[in-house]
Amino acid sequence: VKRTNFLAAFLVAVSLISTGCGNSDRIKSLLLTATGASSGSTFNLAGQDGQLQLTVYAIYNSGKRIDVTTASTFTVVNVCCDQDGNNLPPYGPTTVPINATGLMTAIAPLCTWTDAVVTTGTTSAPASPPVWEYTGFYQTTANYRGFISQPVAIGVGVTASNSSPIGGCGP
Repeated sequence: VKRTNFLAAFLVAVSLISTGCGNSDRIKSLLLTATGASSGSTFNLAGQDGQLQLTVYAIYNSGKRIDVTTASTFTVVNVCCDQDGNNLPPYGPTTVPINATGLMTAIAPLCTWTDAVVTTGTTSAPASPPVWEYTGFYQTTANYRGFISQPVAIGVGVTASNSSPIGGCGP
């Protein structure tokens, strides 16, 4: 009887101790960040060959972050229009490509910004200094092991703006 009770107690103890073993730290989510020309949380590919460095982090249940950029793929969707109201060209190697290290480069001559119009009395004119607003953007997400990051909106300011008194495009 003593041996049976001891064996039962031992098996219960081993069972309780082993329940914590074998649980791996799993990915909880992805975080996509962009470093480069920005105005707060607004990102811009400024000028011909303007660049943003996209970085993808796998966020684990334990809270640790691991850079998984080079093992990730990117999905880019064009949202709306350039400054003239034309649809943005599709994402690809001749517009705003992203290389294997997450570097996004402006190639297409686009302006996805407009200078806000200010009305004073009966006169309306673009704000000076400019107050930039998106007319469209490339919505970018990262994909890694079945997880998808939050979207990041990226404007393109490669050509001059028709709406700005200073002729620039974007922040």
